[in-house]
Amino acid sequence: MLDILDRQARLTINQWKIIVAAILGDMLDFFDFYLIGYVLAFIVGPWQLTFGQSALVLLSAGVGAVPGAFFWGWMADRIGRRKVFILTALNFSIPTGLMALTPDNGWIYLTVCRFLVGFGVSGLFTVDLPLVQEFVPTYKRGWVGGLVTACLPIGNIGGAFLGAFLAPHLGWRWLFAVGLLPALITLLIRAWVPESPRWLIRKGRLEEARRSVGWALQMDPADIVLPTTIEEVRQSPWRELFKYPRSLFVGCATSLSQTGGVGLLMWATTLLVLIVKITPAQAAGLMIWVGISGFAGRLVCSWGNDAIGRRATGFIVGICGAVFMALAGFYYNAFLGTVSVFWLLIVVQRFFGDGAYAVIGPYSAEIWPAGLRASGMGFGYGFGNIGKVIGPLGLALICGQSNFVSPKASLEFILPAMLFLGFWYALSGVAFLFGIETKGRSIEEIDRALTAEAGIAVPQGRSVSAVRTG
Repeated sequence: MLDILDRQARLTINQWKIIVAAILGDMLDFFDFYLIGYVLAFIVGPWQLTFGQSALVLLSAGVGAVPGAFFWGWMADRIGRRKVFILTALNFSIPTGLMALTPDNGWIYLTVCRFLVGFGVSGLFTVDLPLVQEFVPTYKRGWVGGLVTACLPIGNIGGAFLGAFLAPHLGWRWLFAVGLLPALITLLIRAWVPESPRWLIRKGRLEEARRSVGWALQMDPADIVLPTTIEEVRQSPWRELFKYPRSLFVGCATSLSQTGGVGLLMWATTLLVLIVKITPAQAAGLMIWVGISGFAGRLVCSWGNDAIGRRATGFIVGICGAVFMALAGFYYNAFLGTVSVFWLLIVVQRFFGDGAYAVIGPYSAEIWPAGLRASGMGFGYGFGNIGKVIGPLGLALICGQSNFVSPKASLEFILPAMLFLGFWYALSGVAFLFGIETKGRSIEEIDRALTAEAGIAVPQGRSVSAVRTG
């Protein structure tokens, strides 16, 4: 029944609807996630927040993202992709809207809401990719998965736009009120997305799976032939993740590249001010090109996933991201005429460094068997979120500072700092060499290879007539 997906010549309108639903949802959730950075600028002074209080507000979402990825990934394997698809949207949007009601000096209230936002945001990303991948043909899976990931930065750009133009006129509370829009939009566009046919088949709900495939392909479900037998479904407890050490290592190590990205973006604008001797506003203008380069890198890597394979693409972008990060540290004070070499190098670095996420996301969902797909991706993504703490902490230790949340950028320590951040990209690139290649392989073929490698016996097939289809 599922092989009909792989015989497609092109994606249908309904498949594009699923892809667009995932893209919009992820864009909007990252809009909510990064909104606090713009709001904090308006409240730090009036509320007289201490460094510790500001740190808790900023870090709370990142802390919430770690258990959120674990929990929602596990839930997506248990109750279905579609339900979690919707629940996570509510999870991050409602707390964002509630922050519009934050009392004056209510930094504790704000911190709790931010924790809930992070809990939901990581869950949405964890379920979106498995759901989309389970609806598209093998030859499109890497490109589509990368495309979903490629559009995430647009949400951050939206937050910056509102922070610059809406908050000064209407106040910071309206930024949070706007956060309710993702809930409404996401629920509307996701209400008609059916459950993953692969998840339904694992649950023995074959007629529902047939209707789901028929909807995706825009054909009469009656024309889709049910399989004569299906594999006996076995529950995969969460602890079974540790029976796949290679997948566990690759998923966690590649996701730790977030450490390098977070650290670089934390310092880049300030370093440009110090190196080029320009104003913060001018440095922010230069950073627009850094963002454009990163977006272009994600699009190119989405193509590379299916063109040359996930392992090759991941290795190339990881190593190149590390090399250009190191070069930026070595040649930070050089100029080509009036153009800063440091700026040019970080523009190139973000092409590879940001592009890496268009490989890591889809690949992290592919290296796990069916019963653990969302759980495994959630584990890797949640573990990688630790990088949002490791990055600032490492920079603070290198510079000998006590500010572990947002250490002050320093030209004196730029070389060791860039080498430290580049290491995480190198680790990610090398980790891809230890993974399996998923290019051109169906999800079912990958499942069989993974379970065989783990030494897990696959139950004998059973007749469809013995399966409850209703």
